[in-house]
Amino acid sequence: MSNPAPTQNLPSPEILKHIVDVHCHPTDAPAGVGASSMQNLSITVCAMSTMQFDQHKVRELASSYPEKVVPCFGYHPWFSHLICTGASPSSSSSNKEKHYRNLFLPNTAPTTSNGDQDCVQNDGDQEKRALLEAQFQTLLAALPEPRPLSAIIAELRKNLSDFPNAMLGEVGLDRIFRVPIDYFASPRVLTSFTIPLEHQLTVLEAQMDLAVELGRNISIHSVKSQLATTDLLAKMRSKFGNQWNNISVDLHSCGLSPQTWRELEKKHVNVFLSLSTVINHKHANHRALIAQCSSNRILAESDYNDIDMCTPQTWDIIKIIGEVKGWPVEENWIDENEIEENDWGVVRRLEKNWFRFKNGHHPLPPKKKPKMKNYDTEDSDTGEEK
Repeated sequence: MSNPAPTQNLPSPEILKHIVDVHCHPTDAPAGVGASSMQNLSITVCAMSTMQFDQHKVRELASSYPEKVVPCFGYHPWFSHLICTGASPSSSSSNKEKHYRNLFLPNTAPTTSNGDQDCVQNDGDQEKRALLEAQFQTLLAALPEPRPLSAIIAELRKNLSDFPNAMLGEVGLDRIFRVPIDYFASPRVLTSFTIPLEHQLTVLEAQMDLAVELGRNISIHSVKSQLATTDLLAKMRSKFGNQWNNISVDLHSCGLSPQTWRELEKKHVNVFLSLSTVINHKHANHRALIAQCSSNRILAESDYNDIDMCTPQTWDIIKIIGEVKGWPVEENWIDENEIEENDWGVVRRLEKNWFRFKNGHHPLPPKKKPKMKNYDTEDSDTGEEK
């Protein structure tokens, strides 16, 4: 992504140290993460991993800067096709092709040498089929052997266990991502293939199961997957009961409608949302979403890969949140015992939200008591409640 000009007039270091960028990708930066940049970093960042090749980079960054980096380990839906959810595949070209063909061209087989196929197709179907087959063969040659889901979960278990403060992330669902021939190429050449949602759900649910087992918070990506995401959260609550509320879930750069978010918030005491200018500014309803979100469920993020931009990008969305919520922006930091809660600024409120998110163990809201009929009034026998 192109970097916009950094925001001027950042707050003082005494305020910055209370800010958490709950979702960023510093290890994705082409130039890497410079030591001077990390030394100058005044905020805390939650550094996401997404694929096989950056899990160790996040480990190294968190090990080098444990006071500034919350490590997050997980496999992003954009790379879920590289994971085999069935029995562990043997390393052979036929098994590799079978895996990817089942995802991208299900119920098909390669055309025979004389062009015959088992089923009769019209000319248009045959032409489309031939184009897809050619595209598939090009993609297949560029793809690695798939890794079994069991190996992914074992790797995540070790990484999460090695870092007691680590989160699961970035994981999630994406209905519109088109698989590129080479993800690292510039520019990327996209294919026509998307990753089946059912496959993404299998990979995501296995990772979330592990997070609940280990009591780790989750950062979730959800693009054009509103119903599938809400259904999965309901399934997790049903599967794990009160254990589900021990962890926190962040819908990062949340793109839900304000109405859907409000319904979700009522059903799950442990679900938060975070917003970024780089993603949410593209959506006209981001201010309405901020307004609809409860004051204690909102977080701020940059979603940036340039560590030097994480602070100004997070500060930009913090100011927008403060503006929409009517919370003042701190100019200096005041001890908590010297300020009333009603006078808290946006940074303090978001810091409190981060503590709630980080600590988890969310209590269920008290059940509302049913209204009792008042029998002490003269008209108590009318059946009307007072």
